[in-house]
Amino acid sequence: MYYENTYRVGARDVDPFNQCRPSSMMDFLQEAATEAAVEFHVSREEMVARYHVFWMLARIWYRLDRPVCWDERVTIRTWHRGSRGASMYRDFDLLMDGKPIGEAVSVWVLADLDTHKLFRLGNVREFDDTSGGALCKEKLLPRLKVPVPLVPAQARALHYSDTDVNGHVNNVRYADFACDALEMQRLGQGRFVSSVQIGYLKECRAGETIRLSTGCENGIWYVQGDGEEGKPRFDAALTMSPLDKP
Repeated sequence: MYYENTYRVGARDVDPFNQCRPSSMMDFLQEAATEAAVEFHVSREEMVARYHVFWMLARIWYRLDRPVCWDERVTIRTWHRGSRGASMYRDFDLLMDGKPIGEAVSVWVLADLDTHKLFRLGNVREFDDTSGGALCKEKLLPRLKVPVPLVPAQARALHYSDTDVNGHVNNVRYADFACDALEMQRLGQGRFVSSVQIGYLKECRAGETIRLSTGCENGIWYVQGDGEEGKPRFDAALTMSPLDKP
């Protein structure tokens, strides 16, 4: 079973190059996942009411064959792979005018509302017989390994405007942090972000400061955000492609 919806890229979603920002693309993916959860009766509100747990995104990756620009419409088709263990994979296909332009994979967990202890998804009967079946992708998202030393780039204070309903920094904001640390206004000229992977290692909240470091190897740009205690809060890997060739 799958869920499908179409999203318009608005003026607030694009960057100075008229391309959909990675954070906005991730927002569309997260919106599709949220709508799918509502459709199949596993929304945040329903999970809190029935099991006292809430959804947390652990990792996400997407790739694009071409840039997505202002006023274009992207159709996102999404499904989950099943509910074994403490995590669940959710896959996505991205289409434009019925033709594929990219794909995405994400890993989600359910955590207790009070203790944040992970909850086994096999206990949620609503997932029975609702996976994507033959649509399911094989790509896995292990924790990102950064192969190069990283260089300090900037410190980022976190504020109210970064947070969401769970009280911590919204998932999509980390893509903005990564792009800002890489100075995408300079790096992105004549190119587009063709793939992004982000790992969420520990929650960040308003009032905290994270220190961002960057590095590059074999055309992959890496970003890591460390908390004031010196431990990683998130990591990211981005690739860029020439505008005429993904």
